[in-house]
Amino acid sequence: MHNLSDEGKRNALLIKNYSALKHILLGDLRDLLEEPADEFTSKWMKVVLDGLLDTLPREFELQCDGGYLADIIEMFPNWSGDVDLLYTEYEELQNKLMELRSRLNHNDGVLKLANEVQLDLTDWMNQLNAHVRHERRLVQVAYSYDVGACD
Repeated sequence: MHNLSDEGKRNALLIKNYSALKHILLGDLRDLLEEPADEFTSKWMKVVLDGLLDTLPREFELQCDGGYLADIIEMFPNWSGDVDLLYTEYEELQNKLMELRSRLNHNDGVLKLANEVQLDLTDWMNQLNAHVRHERRLVQVAYSYDVGACD
């Protein structure tokens, strides 16, 4: 196991906290998406999306400290293409979330727009979940190969 510096420990704690906040906000968003689209849900979606737009980049920046999945690339340099794809996918998810949040700012036809944004947010959440699964799978496979190589 790697010995973490004080800064590394601090970053690990911050990542854990940002991750917990992200999961709370995603749960809130999931709840809002189950509600009928109206001005109330639109207002709260804006608040939750603002929270996500603040939290996700901070969490990701800390995860990228030293390089995004750098330990995986160090163990398996030929996986850098997979890591690059995950990095690009994350950036696309972040951009899509910003675009969806921006669309909620337009108050013309609130109900119609809220319905459209709700559908797009549901799709975005599914894409984010798929991204997280792919990232975890890559890490799990890498560490299982690494542990298996020591036997």
